[in-house]
Amino acid sequence: MNPTWLKALALVCTFGAVFIIIEILVRTLVKGRVEGHAINLRLKMIGKGRSHGETLNLLRRADSAIPTGLPPFLVGTAHKFERMLMQAQLTIPTGQLMLLILLAPVAVFFLILIVMFGLGMGVSAGRLLMIATFAGAIGAGLPLMILNFKATRTRKKMQEQFPVALDVFVRGLRAGHPIAAALDLLTVEMPDPVGSQFGIAVDEVTYGAELRDALSNMADRWDLEDIRMFVVSLSVQSETGGNLAEILENLSKVIRERQSMYLKVRALSSEGRMTGVMLTVLPVFTFVMLFILSPGFFLDVANDPIFVPGFVILLLMYLTGYFTIRKMVDLKV
Repeated sequence: MNPTWLKALALVCTFGAVFIIIEILVRTLVKGRVEGHAINLRLKMIGKGRSHGETLNLLRRADSAIPTGLPPFLVGTAHKFERMLMQAQLTIPTGQLMLLILLAPVAVFFLILIVMFGLGMGVSAGRLLMIATFAGAIGAGLPLMILNFKATRTRKKMQEQFPVALDVFVRGLRAGHPIAAALDLLTVEMPDPVGSQFGIAVDEVTYGAELRDALSNMADRWDLEDIRMFVVSLSVQSETGGNLAEILENLSKVIRERQSMYLKVRALSSEGRMTGVMLTVLPVFTFVMLFILSPGFFLDVANDPIFVPGFVILLLMYLTGYFTIRKMVDLKV
């Protein structure tokens, strides 16, 4: 056979083989992604062999790891941290995760010290402060930032899915299902986070809690006014009567109009929020990258007597600016 035809045949076979491999990989990834979105986290955990009670405790973090006797402001911060972990839908025990976040900066700090001693560099108060700041930003600040981002994204998804969940609930009521059965329908039909959260409420009712209390606990965990209005509507209807399906249908319209107004407010304040993000992230990013790429940029001036008070004042000014900008762009609708 002509060598030219052999080369052409080899190229065609190579192209076909690569095309088939890519198609198989794409189909596998798409199939896995669709299946992952079709089943919520609660059903996944139950499918892996966990009991309903164990799944319930892990998802709502019923076993708090906050020690007793702490000052009130530390207790409030610890509860906010647990709520953030719950909203991020992490199943790692709170105590274990808190221990990792506390130990990571210490490990980074001593690792940098070992490297400095190995390179024959001296240690001063300014350098220790600089290293401690860098270790805190890498070991604790970065993980907390990632957890907060994930919790915020899940909370927004909860807000977006809740009107759809109300529509499914209303259709279940119109089809003749009782309230408990209509709620149970949400646990298998809705993806995360709505499916898992209503599943937690259904499990709490199964273990003896009142339906109103279970839904109120869900509203407290997520701190969303939409869920609170849903709980109030159920409470008022159970006491005074009325067409619950029509009440919830009107509530769904109100929530959608409220979300539309919220999106308009976010669009109008997008410039301020982006400015706040840049002014918050850019200094930390610049400091970390400079310390990694050129540590001498900071360490060479860390021995100056004025460095320590100047650096402390700089940190205080950064924290003041961070909380001020956060107050300015945190608009309530």
